[in-house]
Amino acid sequence: MDHEEGLKAVDNIVTQFNTYEDFLDSQITAVDLYYLEDETLARQLVELGHRGTGERVKRKDFEARKASIEIARLAERAQKKTLTSAGKDLQDNFLMALAMREEDNRNGKLSSVIFIRDRNSHGQEISGYIDYAHRLKTEDFEVYFSGKKRLLPRPKDMSFYNWDTNIAVCNSSPNYQVIADNPEGLLFKFKRDRKILNVDPKAQPGDNSTRIPIPTELYIQAVIFDHISRRKT
Repeated sequence: MDHEEGLKAVDNIVTQFNTYEDFLDSQITAVDLYYLEDETLARQLVELGHRGTGERVKRKDFEARKASIEIARLAERAQKKTLTSAGKDLQDNFLMALAMREEDNRNGKLSSVIFIRDRNSHGQEISGYIDYAHRLKTEDFEVYFSGKKRLLPRPKDMSFYNWDTNIAVCNSSPNYQVIADNPEGLLFKFKRDRKILNVDPKAQPGDNSTRIPIPTELYIQAVIFDHISRRKT
């Protein structure tokens, strides 16, 4: 039996039996138990290859493959669960735009920066830039896609400005370094490929980046900047 056939044999056994002991028991005959009079001893003889009616599989190989299959299953289920936009009845362009980008921002294929200008619960005008991928990892977007809450910039986001109180805050995120002292305006450096994202509407956004204004009834203004990293991993 070659290596590939051996792996297929192990996979068949792993999917058929819940535990290694269950597999060993399947190899034990009534005659074995009659003469040995000890189930534990019978299992040990099968595990050592001295007894048994079928394929021999080592305990470490069984348990390693069992763990790999379980990890893959959980990862697939987690991926399905993380797409919080799935199945939602999205009526606004802004939420549709976020939904279109959710999976790629979660898996790293795309890095989107969201600019929002609107009023907070106190009626104050605020604006800011949000690292979409980072927010997806740190909070549940179910409330936004279901319409229970509106996504708004916060003082902990990459940039936040309150136009009524003149409070301005900048913070680098796991994906972007904020360059706030640039004389031409605010810049963000994508940490993976070190490309600069220029959010000035009068300037080009930068290499591998696009600026997309989003017509929306939810906010005074919304813009999404998409950046695709070209760095090889």
